[in-house]
Amino acid sequence: MLEAADLECVRGERRLFSDVGFRLQGGEMLYLQGRNGSGKTSLLRMLCGLTPPAAGEIRWRGRPIRQMGEEFRAELCYLGHHNAIKEELTPFENLLASAKLAEESLDEDAALDALEMVGLAGREDLACRYLSQGQKRRVALARLVNERRALWVLDEPYVALDTAAVELVAGLIGAHLQRGGLAVLTTHQAVEVPAGAVRELHLGAVPGSAPEPKPGW
Repeated sequence: MLEAADLECVRGERRLFSDVGFRLQGGEMLYLQGRNGSGKTSLLRMLCGLTPPAAGEIRWRGRPIRQMGEEFRAELCYLGHHNAIKEELTPFENLLASAKLAEESLDEDAALDALEMVGLAGREDLACRYLSQGQKRRVALARLVNERRALWVLDEPYVALDTAAVELVAGLIGAHLQRGGLAVLTTHQAVEVPAGAVRELHLGAVPGSAPEPKPGW
């Protein structure tokens, strides 16, 4: 379970949000919405333990994440707005390197299958600097094919993707939820994800208002 209580975010002299809270169970996804500058990415970084909140607390399985360290990060998959790939490496090398950094087991055949699934067959050995922005995004998203960590935090996962790739990523997220995983994401696209419950949280809404549960999206 992921729980946030009374979160506040301040940047410089500006308060982006306050009194933000939610509770997310296994099999649920939180769809984070708000205008540009409302603090969506800041909230995602808080949920990953990368940025401390000005106030409030985030708990994972009932424990504050600030006390858990590597124990929490071992259950977290964070995909930011930037792709976090090395331009001089190939998609194949990037995928294996990401798995190694995360201390995950990924053999070469599984890596190649993942790249084929996201539409990069034939480009596995081409340096990423020569790929389009959409193809670079696919390299980053290929991590999700074999990802089994419980909590996925995704910042604009559908950006720069065509319709087929968007549907593929939505399917990966849905499969993750059906395995009992949790997901928190931002997106400007309304994409249907097969899930038990999709909740929406609007930054800039009435303080303290709870996320709205929806049967599907």
